[in-house]
Amino acid sequence: MQYKADSPEDYISQLPEERKAPMTKLHKLIKEHMPKGLESGMGYNMPAYFVPKSIYPPGYHCKPFPPLPFINIASQKNFIALYHSGLYAKKELYDWFVAEYPKHAKYKLDMGKSCVRFKKVDDIPYDLIKELLGKMTVEEWITIYETALKNK
Repeated sequence: MQYKADSPEDYISQLPEERKAPMTKLHKLIKEHMPKGLESGMGYNMPAYFVPKSIYPPGYHCKPFPPLPFINIASQKNFIALYHSGLYAKKELYDWFVAEYPKHAKYKLDMGKSCVRFKKVDDIPYDLIKELLGKMTVEEWITIYETALKNK
């Protein structure tokens, strides 16, 4: 679902009531535990947590004007989504997350390349997400990102 918002808080304020609390909790959790150096704002019409241009001036290769994305969250029609670029880019991190997920959630993992979909908003594994946030530094993310670009 698309929302016209200038900030994560503005985005969350427009959500249906049943989505506001879990999205607020996710936003606060990410802001408190995201890797040092990331900033929060809006990206791709959803709350975003990204490497600012002050740290990584080249930005995102597809569109160099925005900063390098790392994590996004969104309220979609049938689920809340967590998009974590590191899960897609680092196999060891992906494997760790897939192995840990059943220990933290009652329902089966619903995941794409970097998108984790939470259809049951009362079963979002906040502790696992908090742990995930500490698994990659900004410097490591930039190195992985630049290595992937060079290998294309």
